[in-house]
Amino acid sequence: MIRLELVTLSGSKFAGDVNEVILPTMDGQIGVMSDHMPLVSVATRGVVSIRRNASDRDDMMEHYATNGGVIEVKDNILRVLVDEADHESEINEAEVQKAIDEAKRLKAQAKDQVSIEHAQSLIDRHEVRLQVAGLRRHKRR
Repeated sequence: MIRLELVTLSGSKFAGDVNEVILPTMDGQIGVMSDHMPLVSVATRGVVSIRRNASDRDDMMEHYATNGGVIEVKDNILRVLVDEADHESEINEAEVQKAIDEAKRLKAQAKDQVSIEHAQSLIDRHEVRLQVAGLRRHKRR
């Protein structure tokens, strides 16, 4: 087992012993399990997936939408420090789709590069949240 600490600016989102965590990094997804080598890395925008027990099937994993941060692995402790992390149960798919549509409207109306990049960042953030909502919906089947 490895101890996972998923921490956001607003506090702890997850703290507990788990079998495996899959994280998005600049080099692609990585899996962290017990006895992982020491590591410090950048977490990118994407999905953090948690397998609590070795016997849990993929459809039993928990998922969080994150917007990037820092990953540290040392002595069977995995710390993931991110600005925000939305658990699959916290995401309302209809609201996220409305937010994407609004961000796309803002991007289309943007008159400068900063506004375009801000709108694109919102689109990217909400698309990850929509991806996590889809994973939750897949579990229900």
